[in-house]
This record gives sequence, C-alpha cells and structure tokens, in this order.
Amino acid sequence: MNVLLDYLPQFRDGFLGTLAITASSALLALVLGVLIAGFRVSPIPPLRAFGTAWVTVLRNTPLTLLFLVAFFVVPQVLFQGASTYVLATLALGFYTSSFVCEAVRSGINTVPLGQAEAARSLGMTFSQTLGQIVLPQATRTVLPPLSSIFIALTKNSAIAGAFGYGELFNLSKLLNDKGYAIAWIFLWTALAYLIITFAISAVFRLLERRMGVAR
Repeated sequence: MNVLLDYLPQFRDGFLGTLAITASSALLALVLGVLIAGFRVSPIPPLRAFGTAWVTVLRNTPLTLLFLVAFFVVPQVLFQGASTYVLATLALGFYTSSFVCEAVRSGINTVPLGQAEAARSLGMTFSQTLGQIVLPQATRTVLPPLSSIFIALTKNSAIAGAFGYGELFNLSKLLNDKGYAIAWIFLWTALAYLIITFAISAVFRLLERRMGVAR
C-alpha cells in the first residue's frame, strides 16, 4: 500500500497516460479500419489491393517492430520532433486498424447482398450504399469483436512505456528501479488496467443492448 500512497500522483499520471494513448489509438484505428474495410470491399481493384496489402503487412508485423519504426524512422522521415505520445499513437493505431478492418469487413459480409443491390438500383453510389445502408446494419455484428480488439489495444499500450511514454508500465519500471517490491507494483498496475478494460467492456455491452434486435 505504501508504494501506492507515496507515489499516488505518479500512478494517477500513468493511469491518465494509458487512458490517453488508448483513446487516441482506438480512434485512429477505428477511422483507418473502417476506411480500409471500405477499400477491401470496393469495386475498384487498386483500392482492394491496397486494403489487402495494408491488412497483410500490419497484421503480420510484430507490434514492437512497428514501435521501432515509429520512434526511430518516422521522426527522421516525416515528423521531426514528434512527441512520444504522437509516435506511440501512430504505432498502436496503425497496427490495431488492421484488426478493426477485418472485424468491420466480416460485419459487412453479414449484410444480405440484396441490400446493396437495392441501393444501387435506386442510383446510390458505392460510398452512399456503404455508409447509409451497409455499415449501419453491420454495426451490431461488429461490436463484439471490436470490444475484444480495444481491450487488446489497452494491454498493447504497455509497449509504449518501454519507449519512454509516461504510462502505467513505464511507471512500474521506474518504481522497480527505486527498490520497491515488484509484486506490489504489478498488483496496482494490473488493477489499473482492469479498471480500463472493464470500462471498455461495459461501454460495448451497453451499446450491444441498445442496438440489439428483439428476438
């Protein structure tokens, strides 16, 4: 208990840091994932090829390697002087977007093909059909896997601590270096992660109930 009370402000900052990186990465992953999912079901071959390459490369690349690229290559090529928060968000968001894409694409495939055909017969474009007809119906199917993906994202955010970003895992390393019992440090850190993951699960359960279809 002493390690928590003595370093409560640091634990608070680490908790908020984990929340911040999780939220920003989840938003980036959601936007990119939906966009790439649209590419993957697009009638335009180059877009389908790009979407397939995006998912194949990112899903099969270790996350630690993406962090290395984000922290040591990206600043020299694109964003010189970028903060660790921005770089960690890019690594986590891009990596998770590939999983979001596949979850969204699987949801799209559950919508009957006749829905899209009816929309096209009314003169709607592909983007209009996807955004106004298909995606709203696919959302109910997509929510459960998205919950698991964002919970995994929360746990993956610990890698950012190894690259100097101020989150819970980074704080655990600092306190361990000060000589505190590692078991107690990990206990409080694990409880903090559980709070975040339980909150994500609760939000998605609420969304599933509100969007569920009565049977």
